[in-house]
Amino acid sequence: MNQRTADLGPVALTSLIWGDVDDRDRPLAVLVHGFPDTAHTWRHLGPALAGAGYRVVAPFTRGYAPSGIPDDGSYHVPALMHDVLGLHRAYGGDHRAVLVGHDWGAITANGVAASPAAPFGAIVSLSVPPFSVMSPRRDDLRHWLRILPRQAGLSWYTLFNQLPRLPEQRFDALVAHLWRRWSPGYDATDDLAHLAAAVPDDAHKAAAIGYYRAQPRIRQLPERYRSLARDWTRELRVPLLYLHGADDGCLDVRWAGRIGDRLPAGSRVAVVDGAGHFLQLERPDVVNARILDHFREGAQP
Repeated sequence: MNQRTADLGPVALTSLIWGDVDDRDRPLAVLVHGFPDTAHTWRHLGPALAGAGYRVVAPFTRGYAPSGIPDDGSYHVPALMHDVLGLHRAYGGDHRAVLVGHDWGAITANGVAASPAAPFGAIVSLSVPPFSVMSPRRDDLRHWLRILPRQAGLSWYTLFNQLPRLPEQRFDALVAHLWRRWSPGYDATDDLAHLAAAVPDDAHKAAAIGYYRAQPRIRQLPERYRSLARDWTRELRVPLLYLHGADDGCLDVRWAGRIGDRLPAGSRVAVVDGAGHFLQLERPDVVNARILDHFREGAQP
């Protein structure tokens, strides 16, 4: 594993690298982490993809050291999508490139999958389904309504993160609590250490919380990202593999049961037993195998 930094203009992103990133005969794989996490979340998948013939780029997303804090201060989803598209260009990706995202990385990957600008041949999303398929419809309104009360209780932290200063002051306790609740029984000691290194001061903590604060403030979206502003809530264009942990304490697993027939042809949805929100760390054997199978069928190296 190595590191490489790409200057994308408003932000420089440092990535963990598996495989020879300069070997353009190998297809590119971009792996995007979520909150409260880092690029080290891909320590199982990255080597597996490199062994399967990919050159793997796993960025520390904007605001997470050693990547930079963006000059424009934007943590909107279109900005995150812009970064992923920028990495595809910076590392010479082509139509064989694949994208995997977890949590905020999944929201980003889902947005890219819905964009006409998507350059990826296959996309995987973990733990957060596309918002376009989570909305209610007439034939499942009752099912949708049954999920909402529990989901509202699970999502309390999204409102907490809108508060000024307090989330930064309570950051360490907050993230430790979320890891315990979101993936019950998983030992997150190493992951919390990686996170502490990625958010070493108040500015970086504010950046991590900024992902939540940015979305209600879409009017503050910088002009350079506006071409992507509507894409992330649209219906997907690229087939998706969606995986969800059966014991997820962040997003109710019942969401996974109501989205399969609303995704593009060739998409798949699976629930991973014995895993919570961070299923790529809890069940890497199952997750890696499903992702590799999806890529073999959707985007040949």
